[in-house]
Amino acid sequence: MGANNQTWVREFILLGLSSDWATQVALFVLFSVTYLLTLLGNVLIVLLIRLDSRLHTPMYFFLTNLSLVDVSYATSIVPQMLVHFLAEHKGIPYVSCAAQLFFSLGLGGIEFVLLAMMAYDHYVAVCDPLRYSVIMHGGLCARLAITSWVSGSVNSLVQTTITFQLPMCTNKYIDHISCEILAVVRLACVDTSSNEVAIMVSSIVLLMTPFCLVLLSYIRIISTILKIQSTEGRKKAFHTCASHLTVVFLCYGMTIFTYIQPNPSPSVLQEKLISVFYAILMPVLNPMIYSLRNKEVKGAWQKLLGQLSGLMSKLGT
Repeated sequence: MGANNQTWVREFILLGLSSDWATQVALFVLFSVTYLLTLLGNVLIVLLIRLDSRLHTPMYFFLTNLSLVDVSYATSIVPQMLVHFLAEHKGIPYVSCAAQLFFSLGLGGIEFVLLAMMAYDHYVAVCDPLRYSVIMHGGLCARLAITSWVSGSVNSLVQTTITFQLPMCTNKYIDHISCEILAVVRLACVDTSSNEVAIMVSSIVLLMTPFCLVLLSYIRIISTILKIQSTEGRKKAFHTCASHLTVVFLCYGMTIFTYIQPNPSPSVLQEKLISVFYAILMPVLNPMIYSLRNKEVKGAWQKLLGQLSGLMSKLGT
């Protein structure tokens, strides 16, 4: 009888960040500009790496993948959020919600594994530079990238399937900016402790395993750098890893805080702000971090701008 009394939820209502109209308009403008900068910055990074043969190295191959992940992750969440800022009805169909959860969760997992692959690349570059080109050949880089995409996608498929098998009854109000897994699980009208354990185990496997690999890589890297006699050599080695370390700290820190902890869990407001950080800020920060702190990328920008300037001058004459 209980099953017969359950109502099939055809759509969910996303409560978002605020119900105040003026605040929503301000957020729409701010997030629209940030999203456009995200698209522009990451697409330019990918094009720059593609066009400059000096950047056809394993590090920039992984950076290309990271930029594609960032653009895709932001696109899985931000356009829907922008529409809802100006819409009176903030509904999202059941299937669209499931798709959003699958893509956002999958792309997030891909990024964490990808960062571990990038740490391994730095490890080989610093600790075994003479054999770097032999170890980090094209085939290995492709397999590492494929591993990142497959592991994140498979984990997301399993988690999304389990989550949307839960009976939602008549609960349809998601107190979040998107169909985030913890927010959707909270709608279930049955005990969800097993789902929460599954989410935690999945997070440990897909988050802490890569994080431990990153830590081990950087322990070896720092140990090797400290043995370098030349001050200039040490500075160059640290500079090589600085951008990646910054992104690792930002990415892993908040996710560990959100998903891998005993009670008490973070508040709904904290979860929303963390999601905004990953969907809005991280995708726009990554190109800046890798561009501003990287001499090779800055050199490639200058070369490209010089070529464009020369081309414009010829067209003008």
